[in-house]
Amino acid sequence: MLERLRHEVWKYNLELPKHGLVVMTSGNISGRDPETGLVVMKPSGYSYEEMTPEDMVVIDMNGNVVEGHLKPSVDTETHLYVYAKRPDVFGVGHTHSTYATSFAALGRPIPACLTQSCMVGGEIPCGGFAAIGGEQIGAEIIQAIGSARAVLLQNHGVFTIGDSPRQAAKMAVEVEEIAKITHLAMLMGQPLLLSREQLAETGQMYQTVYGQR
Repeated sequence: MLERLRHEVWKYNLELPKHGLVVMTSGNISGRDPETGLVVMKPSGYSYEEMTPEDMVVIDMNGNVVEGHLKPSVDTETHLYVYAKRPDVFGVGHTHSTYATSFAALGRPIPACLTQSCMVGGEIPCGGFAAIGGEQIGAEIIQAIGSARAVLLQNHGVFTIGDSPRQAAKMAVEVEEIAKITHLAMLMGQPLLLSREQLAETGQMYQTVYGQR
């Protein structure tokens, strides 16, 4: 069932340790099938090195396991809440990447001071603290994320959204790179913020010119 999506979710989960965004078994990428509405989730506490596409867990929007031999991630309710509230989202990601999470530890957003900030929607907001393992985190994400493609949660980490598991993973990589550069810039002085107009112009370029079309 959903072999293609299970393979895609597995593939982009592996991008997280590859880019140094997670350690051990933390973090996850999920994907939602647009036809059935079913969600493919990374298994809980499972080694990235040992994980296979067949280990990905297929669940319904109520969290019931439809197919799979492992328990889904403890972040499952968070992902399902986001999918329920955002019908445009088909990929959700979560990491504790070092530089971005340092901003979360301070309860501070990551300012839009780089052209690549437009790829994640400008400033990366920071929501409040929410307990792990339930809908509270999902509710905080929805409240804080606005039109951005990524959000920090205070004292926790990074959550990203996209139109696919691939885009959710890509946003996680972009967030950490932006956070790292911004952190280094702050050590030297006050970063120069981009205006809304500058972000919009650059974002339009990425959407219409960048890449192979």
